[in-house]
Formats: sequence, C-alpha cells, structure tokens
Amino acid sequence: MRWLTPLLAILIVLLQYPLWFGEGGWFRVWSHASEVGKQQILNDQLLVRNETLAAEVQDLKQARDAIEERARSELGMVRPDELFMRVVPGVVRNEPIRHE
Repeated sequence: MRWLTPLLAILIVLLQYPLWFGEGGWFRVWSHASEVGKQQILNDQLLVRNETLAAEVQDLKQARDAIEERARSELGMVRPDELFMRVVPGVVRNEPIRHE
C-alpha cells in the first residue's frame, strides 16, 4: 500500500503535464490569446486605413475637383488661364536703392 500513493501522484502529474505544457495546453492558449489581441488591434488599424483609401479612390473616380486638387498640391500644376507666382524667402532690405 505504501507504493500506491506515490504511484497515483506520478500518474496525476503525468496526466496534468499535457494539460499545462502540451501542444494545446493552457500556457500556449494564454500566449496565443495575447497574440490574437495584438493582431486584432493591427487589423482594426488596417481596416481604418483601407476604408480611408477606398473613400479616396471613390472620390477620385467621381469628382474632378479632387483630381484637380491633388494635381495642384502634389504635382504643382496650374491652369492655362492662371498666373503662377513663386515667392522666394530672402533678406528684406530697408535701404533705398540708389541709381548713379
């Protein structure tokens, strides 16, 4: 009878090992739950980005004003009937100009 208690304790430990440390054990489930949470946050961010891009594509397909605005801001384009003036920052002089 003395050997029965240690034998049962060993059997319980052997049965519990896969539950805690095995392929589908609790420790692995907890680590995967953390990874799933991080991935869900990333997915939500990417979903917002995709929705923004889809709205921009839709706007570009339908509205000429959006295309014109983008051409002006990103490509520096001007209409044929417009005058483009570039102001270059420089030193301001308060001295009068002398003509000799």
